Amino acid sequence: MDAGAQDAAAVRAVRRRGAGVPLALAAAISFGMSGAWARGLIDGGWTPGAAVTARVSIAALVLLVPTILALRGRWALLRRNAGMVVAYGLFAVAATQLFYFQAVAVMDVGLALLVEYTAPVAVVLWLWVRRGERPARLSVLGALLAFAGLVLMLDVLGGMRVDPIGVLWAFGAMIGAAAYFLLSGRADTGLPPIALAGSGLVLGALGLAGASLVGILPFAANTDDVVYRFGVVPWFVPVLAIAMIACALAYVLGIVSTRMLGSRLASFLALSEVIASLLFGWLLLGQLPDALQLLGAALVLAGVVVVKLGEPAVAAEHVEAIPADTADPSV
Repeated sequence: MDAGAQDAAAVRAVRRRGAGVPLALAAAISFGMSGAWARGLIDGGWTPGAAVTARVSIAALVLLVPTILALRGRWALLRRNAGMVVAYGLFAVAATQLFYFQAVAVMDVGLALLVEYTAPVAVVLWLWVRRGERPARLSVLGALLAFAGLVLMLDVLGGMRVDPIGVLWAFGAMIGAAAYFLLSGRADTGLPPIALAGSGLVLGALGLAGASLVGILPFAANTDDVVYRFGVVPWFVPVLAIAMIACALAYVLGIVSTRMLGSRLASFLALSEVIASLLFGWLLLGQLPDALQLLGAALVLAGVVVVKLGEPAVAAEHVEAIPADTADPSV
């Protein structure tokens, strides 16, 4: 490749990254609003199971056509990866969102999401125990920072002012999020990312609906208006917000931005979801952590950042080296 071609490729890479940053931030903001909108529904008589079933089902319908187009008739990919797709749908999608909504029913949405966002620490521990991949010193330091932040944020030493049942649900969501990272990080499946997301949402919706029908998952919903800090809205406003914006749109924006930025930079920008959740918790619900909890939240975020800095950069560098014009536009 001559110097002119290299310069042109560098310019394209800079432009792609410049366009990818706002898309990644938009994805994080979209994901971050789900807890606050869902809490309004739950306070209005919806069960967490009903809220998450509505969210996942509508999002699955929205992504159904893009999923079919991305597969291009390659249905064998789904059969070949059936076990992984089922695990992704039931654990990474359904269980994670259900546990998070169960947590926000009894605790502040920002704090619940911060607990869930310690998932990278769980991934590091899992890879160490399961595969013998010893974590780097930075990862260990990050885990300790995140743990200290959780102690402050949840006020463990002061008698747990945060609902302990909510904390357990949030840790369940964290385990589901760790499963999401582990399953999404598999590069040997051949599945387009949007096809994995869409098929996972479909299976997650079927699993949630089935659990509700047999009585395992409590399901109650109504068409009453929903009260938020700024006023009253019809029930379908928060339902569409958590499904269309905070799920379907957020998934698509996240996939596109990751392709443009590479997984490492995109994962750092995704941390802004926590800030968005705190902001929406305040705007919609009037929830605001105290000074000690905010300090703990800052330590958790710092710990997660340090853990990510300790991750190997090979995969991220490989993704970022893919020229824009070789990426599959259907995914």
